[in-house]
Amino acid sequence: MKRFNVTVNGVSYDVVVEEIGGAAPVAAPVAAPAAASAPVAAPAPAAAPKAAPAGNAGSVVVKAPMPGTIMKVNVAPGQAVKKGDVLCVLEAMKMENDISAPQDGTVASVNVQKGASVQSEDVLVTLN
Repeated sequence: MKRFNVTVNGVSYDVVVEEIGGAAPVAAPVAAPAAASAPVAAPAPAAAPKAAPAGNAGSVVVKAPMPGTIMKVNVAPGQAVKKGDVLCVLEAMKMENDISAPQDGTVASVNVQKGASVQSEDVLVTLN
């Protein structure tokens, strides 16, 4: 993936482009324009994903769908959850996003805490 800053009609956008096989690159959707007058800083290197603790990892991994900040953690290891239960709340782009259990199970590990910054695909919770 490559990251570009594109200015259209005086508005600067942060764009991520991924090359797929032999096809032409496709730009990812842009959620919000960057401030036109603010200088564009180089992107910070992505933090290494946090690995689940060995031995406590469950077979079902729940990952962050986007970068953001954990606002609330609603579960603890050993807690039973049903499909659709909110495991944690992730704030991204000024919106709170509920991260739900993909299936019934028992929480094997919680890999984040309130206030933690996460990147896309970071492991948040594992279930058995």
